[in-house]
Amino acid sequence: MTITVRHALVPTTLGDLLVVAEGPSIAGIYFPGHWHPPADDAVGQPVDPATDEVIAECGRQLTAYLMGERTTFDLPLATHGDAFSETIWDRLLQIPYGQTTTYGALALEMGNRNFAQRVGQAVGHNPISIVIPCHRVLGADGSLTGYAGGLDRKRTLLTLESPTADEAGRLF
Repeated sequence: MTITVRHALVPTTLGDLLVVAEGPSIAGIYFPGHWHPPADDAVGQPVDPATDEVIAECGRQLTAYLMGERTTFDLPLATHGDAFSETIWDRLLQIPYGQTTTYGALALEMGNRNFAQRVGQAVGHNPISIVIPCHRVLGADGSLTGYAGGLDRKRTLLTLESPTADEAGRLF
């Protein structure tokens, strides 16, 4: 069986996202101006985002998420990192909507606080932005630090996921 790699631009409120599909799975979601875009020869042929079943579903779920109508994704994913990166990306998928962690906390989970820089590299090279929620990782002091899609987009995603005062139980 041949796995067909293809791509399309999916319009969103964060810009036209480059969505890469590999067979029945999403293999990449990249912002305009992404820090670590895929190589041109790694995205396959262009397809219509409305007629490619996998990319269309990804677009529907991203739109619903960005409209505040969805808090999780149900998409098959295909990542191709080294073992450390795959472990970090799997861990990112476990960070609940509306919650954050730090690079240092992830490094401690990996067994060594000195892995924070290595964790940062894996987070920064996450190929499936938003769906694998690397935007939920902050600096040790809670500050917004590097985001391959830009800090404005990271801020937008975190704000989207912030509970309203009513939801947080703060009625003042």
